[in-house]
Order: sequence, then structure tokens, then C-alpha cells
Amino acid sequence: MKYAATIAIVLLSACGAAAQTADSALMAEINKIKAIDNHSHPPKVVAAGEKDTEFDALPCDPLEPTEPNTITRPENPVYLEAWKALWGYQYADKTPAHIRELLDTKARIRQEQGDSYPSWVLDKLGIETELANRVALGRGLTPPRFRWVAFDDALMAPLNGGELAAENPDKKFFYSAETQLLHRYMKELGVASLPATLAEYEKQIVAPELEKQKQAGAAAIKFEAAYLRPLDFEPEATRLPAAEDEREAAAVYAANVHGGQPSAAKYLRLQNYLFRYIAREAGRLGMPVHIHTGGGCGGYFDLTGSNPLLLETVFNDPQLRKTTFVMLHGGMGAYSRQLSPLLMKPNVYVDMSGNTWMVSTRRLSEVLRDWLEFYPEKVLYGTDLYPGAGEYDWEEIGWQMNQSARTALGIALTGMMNDGEISRERAIEIARMVLRGNAAKLYHLPDAP
Repeated sequence: MKYAATIAIVLLSACGAAAQTADSALMAEINKIKAIDNHSHPPKVVAAGEKDTEFDALPCDPLEPTEPNTITRPENPVYLEAWKALWGYQYADKTPAHIRELLDTKARIRQEQGDSYPSWVLDKLGIETELANRVALGRGLTPPRFRWVAFDDALMAPLNGGELAAENPDKKFFYSAETQLLHRYMKELGVASLPATLAEYEKQIVAPELEKQKQAGAAAIKFEAAYLRPLDFEPEATRLPAAEDEREAAAVYAANVHGGQPSAAKYLRLQNYLFRYIAREAGRLGMPVHIHTGGGCGGYFDLTGSNPLLLETVFNDPQLRKTTFVMLHGGMGAYSRQLSPLLMKPNVYVDMSGNTWMVSTRRLSEVLRDWLEFYPEKVLYGTDLYPGAGEYDWEEIGWQMNQSARTALGIALTGMMNDGEISRERAIEIARMVLRGNAAKLYHLPDAP
């Protein structure tokens, strides 16, 4: 496979010296590594007329539209490179006739590959294993190439959204979507209605659902909580003793389980309790907990509430020390360079997904260098590839994200080599750790040379 080594990506050094590019020999080694993608939303194979709606528990499409950023706009030249690498596109333009030819080629290959098409795309991207964030995997997304990551915000939000859902139109939609997903989980468990008490809810729904997800092969569970509420799951200074915390949460649940309208403060207290309960159970089952951090879709997204530093009290909770947490997107854009010290926590990891399209490759390389200079053993490769449409679908999006991730990693490691921080041998070792070794260890996956 070919990677667009000709794309000029530069990094200005911290001292303002000459521009720096990735070492070509190091990039050659990086591009050989078959990656484990820590975070993605791949679409399943669909029949004619069928639509895939399960690639996200909280899809952004129904929200009030916002403009794409520079990296994701169609005029980005990287998409021409993607077409050439994926489909053998022979042109340097985007005329209607050439785009029709491109779409015909894509349709033909999809038809030829059938259910193997998603794996064919992974081969093109140099990805061996993809952790797929989906409500359910679906046709063509089969292990071992695709590993399921289950969504569990719905378990944390059993009540009517109340004041939280009323804050803006996006939250109203998101809380409604979580209610629908919880009802789906309940139906699959054979539970007709919400139990009367919190203890029964934990016993009849939360714990069994987590067990079911584990048995179905879930490699991890995922929280998109920042779309619903701030990531401050109860500051240490205001936390109640465990027994009192459980009593208050149980009282909120019991008072509103039959259609009540909890205040924002009361619902947050219940959610705080349930989040920690779910995280503790996930740790017991050996499933890492993925948490969305940093920027998100929608014009009402609460960026302040998505700060990964708000999770420090969770990471410091002795009762959760057996649970492993992954800060997805590494604070994406806003907080990426502030979270490095959090990697000191023994059970905390970070992935680069999302940064692969929210920021430039040069800027991503700076973020990666910060993380790698702290704890390279805690950094995970991730794309955040997701469905698009037409000539800019998940294949092109994934190619762009993978290209940015690998090039940024090469630039970061080149800078560390040039500054005498690491040897070339260590740079190659770190590249392999980031692209696959760290994830293989975390998820107990094969890590063949």
C-alpha cells in the first residue's frame, strides 16, 4: 500500500528554529506497522434500500447543522490523495465526469467484496484491528478484524431528562435517544418496565446488560456523557460518604421512576452514582471504560464540561482503581496539551482519535510529542472514522485520519530523536507501541511482529 509521503507537513520547533519534517526512514517503518484502531464508527454492509443507523448511539445528523472545519472540507487536497490510494483515481481535478467514474469504481468494488468490504478497507488503511463504537456490530463487521465497543450512557440515565434535557434542543434529542436505547436493552433482557427501586434497577438491568455485553465480545464500554452533562462526576469536596450517596441516589430514582421530572441537581446526583457503579462493574468484568473528551458536534455542545481534567476525581477514586479508563480524543483541540500529567494515573490512557480531523497534522504532532514525553506506554492510535456520503465516505475519511495520525507520529518522534531525547531504535519501538502494542496489551489482543 502507498502512503502520501509527498504531502508536505512541517513542524515549527519550540525554539523557532527551521521547519522540521518526519524522518523518511522512520516514516517507512511507521507505514509498515499494522495498527490497532482504538476508536471508530464504521458502517456495516447494507442491502439496497437499507440504512445503517447504529454507528453511534448519539448521531449528530439530526442536530442543527454546523459548518465543517478546514480539515474536513472537500477542498482539502488530501482527499484527492485518498482517491488515488484507495480507488486508483488518475486525475488531479474533480470534474463531474471524473467523480461519476470514481463513484462507479467504489460501487463496483463494494459489490465485488460483499461482506468482506469493511475488511478490504482496513487493509487499504494499514489497520489490522478496529474497535468499533456501535450499538451493535452488524453485517461485515466481524471479529477479529472488528471488536465491539458498547454504548452505556443509557444505563446512567434511566429517568426522564427533566431540566437537563430542557437546556437546549440537542440535549432534548440526546436524552430521548438514550431512553430509546435503554428500552432496547431492557427488551433484550426481558424486562418490561423499570424496577421500582435503584437496587432492583442495578440487579435486573445494569449488571445483566454489562454481563451480556461482555459475553457478546465487547472489548470496552463507551460513555458519550459530555453530550448529556459535564464530566464532573461529583467533586471530591462535595461527595457524600458511600452509604449516604447511595441513599440519596436511591431516593431520586424512586421519586421519579414512574414519570417524575427530576431537577438538574438531583438527576446529576443519581447519574454520578450510576456512572461510578457502572465503571466499577466494568472493571470487575475486565472491560476498559472509554470516555469522550474535548470538542463535540452540535452548536450547543458544552466544551467547558468536556474537559478531561474534570475526571480526575474519578481517576483518583480508590474504588475504581481496578477500572481502566481511556480519554478518547485526548481533549480534542481544546484540552489536548493539558492532560499529559493525568497519564501518571496507573489506570488512565489517552488516544489521538478525533484530533486526526479536528486539528492539522502539524498541531497533532505537537500534541503527540507532549504525551510521548510523559508516558508513551499510555498513548493509543485512533482514527474516529465515521460514515460520510458519496465521494467523501468513511473510506476517504478514514484514509485522511490514518494519514494524519501516522505522519504526526513520525514528526513527533523525529523531533525527539533530533533533540537527543530518544534513539532511532527507541523511536521505532515507541511507534509500534502507539500504533498497536499498547492497545494489544490493554485489550489482550495478539501482538505479532
